Amino acid sequence: MRGSVDGLASSAPIGLMLPAVFADDDLAHRFVGGLDEVIAPILNVLDCLEAYFDPDLAPLDFTRWLATWVGAETDGTEPEDRLRVAVTEAARLHRIRGTRQGLRQAVLLAFGVEPEITESGGAQWSAGPLGPFPGEPRPRLHVRLELPDATPGDEHRLAALVAAARPAHMPYTVQVTACGRTQRR
Repeated sequence: MRGSVDGLASSAPIGLMLPAVFADDDLAHRFVGGLDEVIAPILNVLDCLEAYFDPDLAPLDFTRWLATWVGAETDGTEPEDRLRVAVTEAARLHRIRGTRQGLRQAVLLAFGVEPEITESGGAQWSAGPLGPFPGEPRPRLHVRLELPDATPGDEHRLAALVAAARPAHMPYTVQVTACGRTQRR
């Protein structure tokens, strides 16, 4: 993660905090000066700690680590800007996980393309008892995605994403389409 930074001055040099007995001792100042080089990056991180928890400001390696903390749906292949958005949106996506909207947002975030989602569910209100049931009796979910340069890896990524973001009881299929070529799983 964070390492030494050449030329980084300590925000709190130890030499200035030495007791009066060591204030004039050259050996003591050289010794603690070496410690200042080791401690300076730590103090720098602590001085800027709030920036490390902001996905827009945090260093890239820390943002990847932060993605694991918040449970962002990432696979390590996304570009930096998508990673930062995934970390920012993780809490909101957890709230709508397992819904059509949550699945749509997760796919849109991962691929940057609006998916076509077909499902068997439905909701309906009836003033009288024994009204018709909405939707279909057998659960199903189909996610279709059109990508400009689709690869078999994209199909696998979509399948893994749908498996994680779908309702737990729902069987699913995915389809990735590009340039007249269709891959179905």
